[in-house]
Amino acid sequence: MSETMNDLAADLEASYSMMGDGEHDTDSLIAWNKAKELVESKENITVTVNGIVKGGVTVDFEGIRGFIPASRVTLDRVEDLNPFLLKDITVRVIEADMESDKLVLSAREVLKEARAEEKKKKLSDVKVGQVFKATVDSIKDYGAFMNLGDGLSGLVHISQISHERIKHPGVALKEGQEVDVKVIDVKDGKISLSIKALIENEAEPAVAEVEYELPQSEAIGTSMADLLKGFKL
Repeated sequence: MSETMNDLAADLEASYSMMGDGEHDTDSLIAWNKAKELVESKENITVTVNGIVKGGVTVDFEGIRGFIPASRVTLDRVEDLNPFLLKDITVRVIEADMESDKLVLSAREVLKEARAEEKKKKLSDVKVGQVFKATVDSIKDYGAFMNLGDGLSGLVHISQISHERIKHPGVALKEGQEVDVKVIDVKDGKISLSIKALIENEAEPAVAEVEYELPQSEAIGTSMADLLKGFKL
């Protein structure tokens, strides 16, 4: 969900308009100090959503009312925030301003890192030579991006589509088409694939092994008498 700084500021003002007069007791001062430390450390914390307000949700942190913008509740666009009510959510504190009573938290960074770590783990399981049944996701001038399933994708370069020289990947492939692909490289988080490598393997004729039995050495030896036998001089 896209948002400008002005939109976020307006949402924050709407959320915090229901706060008190800004006075703080000892407990709240301790909580604010802890919140500021969390901004610096970027440590993950778990909070419970206790309210739905304009532009996001509210939570309680050590007795302080915190706000999570709708765009930072999850990685995907959210139209209805009600399913998050009374749910635990792992977040980071991204702003702690005691003077204005603004405590802003976000789950987006936590979810991004978790997704990246999961992808890294999946990539580590992909090996060169592995074969996938993939779906053509998109076609570019230089090749086709393939959906391998389970959140993985790879590229078939135009040179790896066919043994014949083609001017554009669209000549041989179309979006949504299913095709077998072979992993030919995994580097820097990217998977390189080949279609022609499998076609080549299938097209290679099997070479039959033929055994020949050679005669014994004495059987192939001939004498001059044998050569002249039958000739009349």
